[in-house]
Amino acid sequence: MNIVVLVKLVPDLVEELSIDASGIKLDDSWLRLIINEFDDHAIEQAILLKEQSDAQVTIIAPDIEGVDDVLFTASAKGADRLIKLTGIDEGEINNHALGRAVANEIKDLQPDLLLTGVQANDDLDGPVGPLLAEFLGLPYVGYISGVKVDNNKVVARKEYPGGLIAEMEVTLPAALGIQAAEQPPRYVAVSKVRQTMKTATIEEKSVSELDPSGSLSISKMYQPEVGERATMIDGDEEEITAQLIELFQELGVM
Repeated sequence: MNIVVLVKLVPDLVEELSIDASGIKLDDSWLRLIINEFDDHAIEQAILLKEQSDAQVTIIAPDIEGVDDVLFTASAKGADRLIKLTGIDEGEINNHALGRAVANEIKDLQPDLLLTGVQANDDLDGPVGPLLAEFLGLPYVGYISGVKVDNNKVVARKEYPGGLIAEMEVTLPAALGIQAAEQPPRYVAVSKVRQTMKTATIEEKSVSELDPSGSLSISKMYQPEVGERATMIDGDEEEITAQLIELFQELGVM
């Protein structure tokens, strides 16, 4: 089985984010990027499938600062092939453009199974998984928390609101949006990653043109304005009740 996993880096929300002078994007002069959490689970699920079969795992990612460490870490976990898409301006890329660029490369890889994280914190114009599946003409199922291979099909464990779980049989080739791997992403020691850097190779594929059509057009970004603070109502039960009734009447809900 040929498995391809698309990963991308996203802003670390632990850090304080700021908007640059243009007012339409984040200030990336010091922005810290980390692997998207759900993409990390997609890598883990791919490695688990490899351990259960004779699958080959290819990791593909856009060339953004810090991506080499992500790719070498994936290799240390067990990935077989690493591909980096160059010629991408991280300040201009969006999911529609990324999906089209990756689709052109994935067509040559002819994967049986394509895995992506189900979503990311910078998905302003739709998760990349469904977009990529559309560009490739593949069936897509998202919010997956487990995958089992059954000949030319996979059985995907899908989560629904309310704690409902369904098992869906999907004919390959197919694309899946991973919410959680069957086990947490494995830890790899820094020493092992450094050792991998000496032996693993990152292939570079140039992206000649990016097509962002269909995406959102951002006209302005701004920090949320501070609104009025909460008003504390004092008094005994009768006084508080009377104040609430008066407030509800002023608001027109009573």
